[in-house]
Amino acid sequence: MKSYSQYTSVSLGWVDKLPAHWKTARLKQLLFERKENNSPIKAREILSLTNTLGVIPYAEKGNIGNKSKEKLEDYHLAYPDDLILNSMNVIIGSVGVSQYFGAISPAYYALVSRGKLNIKYSEYIFRLSTFEKTLEGLGNGILDIRKRIPMVKLNNVILPVPPRPEQDQIVRFLDWKVSSINKLISIKKKQIVLLKEQENQSISHIVLHGLHNSLLKDSSNQWVGDIPADWNLIKLGRFCSFQNGISESGEFFTSGTPFVGYGDVYRHLELPETVSGVAQSNEQQQEAFSVREGDIFFTRTSENIEEIGMAAVCKHTIEKAIFSGFLIRCRPGKILVDIDYMKYYLQIPAIRNHFSSMMNIVIRASLGQNLLKQMPVVIPPITEQKAIATYLDTQHSKYTVLIETIQKEIQALDELKTWLISDVVTGKIDVRGIEISEYEFVEEDADGESEESVGSMEGEMDGE
Repeated sequence: MKSYSQYTSVSLGWVDKLPAHWKTARLKQLLFERKENNSPIKAREILSLTNTLGVIPYAEKGNIGNKSKEKLEDYHLAYPDDLILNSMNVIIGSVGVSQYFGAISPAYYALVSRGKLNIKYSEYIFRLSTFEKTLEGLGNGILDIRKRIPMVKLNNVILPVPPRPEQDQIVRFLDWKVSSINKLISIKKKQIVLLKEQENQSISHIVLHGLHNSLLKDSSNQWVGDIPADWNLIKLGRFCSFQNGISESGEFFTSGTPFVGYGDVYRHLELPETVSGVAQSNEQQQEAFSVREGDIFFTRTSENIEEIGMAAVCKHTIEKAIFSGFLIRCRPGKILVDIDYMKYYLQIPAIRNHFSSMMNIVIRASLGQNLLKQMPVVIPPITEQKAIATYLDTQHSKYTVLIETIQKEIQALDELKTWLISDVVTGKIDVRGIEISEYEFVEEDADGESEESVGSMEGEMDGE
């Protein structure tokens, strides 16, 4: 790809030169804020803003972020082709062009082009991390990622302004190329999902049927099904003691000794050797809520049933540690199971199905000790347990290498996309005259999206 023939120096903080015939202008000369209240009510569909999918109907957001408020009159209005910015999250990419007419939080800005700026061109600029960093000093607040940037300060941000036909071509070119990259990323993410499913299926088969073609018998449990004839199935309560975690708040968790939290167990096979939490526990609490080698921890409560009963084994004693009230500690009292075997056994669908079938959900899903005691445990001979664990450890290492390789490829594609957008919107690459082939626009996949990355409604209302 070629560059422009002439450039001129600029001092925008995120770019140091632009094509000589491009101009620059303050944001207020290019965009204006739409300030239209939803009172009387004109829109009943609430819109949300994410840092990957951009503007979406709130109903499609899923179980992330805070809940929307019921009073629609408290919202503002957004129209198709408005550039929506989250005043508190714009520095981490919470910006997008709306395709909808709907209601938005007052913490959002709805910006409208005055005609000189292709609104999608401005979105590409606002999504550049280099540009976002220049906005960090404009915010008011305590937390860096939740500082509200006043519109009066955004209005003075200087943007590059290519001739409008060039902006339009830049948008067409980037939509084309970004779609192509997004498609490749989507394929690779699906490969990761398939690999994880394949490993999970392998784990379930091996921990329930063993490494050999053994004669099978009915386990008498509908979720477990058939197991080898010389294996046993007993309930967890037969060989374990149980303890709910400690319930404290506030300054109790500001300093002190190690504290095992919900995040240390959720979606982990093993408890991390170093946990991130701390607590001001005393010796009596450290004894009652101890964390020892061989312990098994289960997540106890959540708004989602899928997050209940997630388990992690403890391969090492953590001195003076205690654990969260959102967890249950299961401590085997008899050496019937190998802890490495249990690490895999606890991940199988049969366990999830057991919890789901017996759990009553009112407001929050909750796993009680009585239900946990009923959990079926398949017990092979101890030598077979160790052999199964060793085999699955080897398999897990192979899957991990494959997945990490694909993740590096995804990272490289993301970096390519960022580089391409940056170089094209700043004129380092001249895309004039490039013929755009027919293509299907592919959005960026949304995954791993946290509440901080979502324009959460209730918190933003309260912040006004």
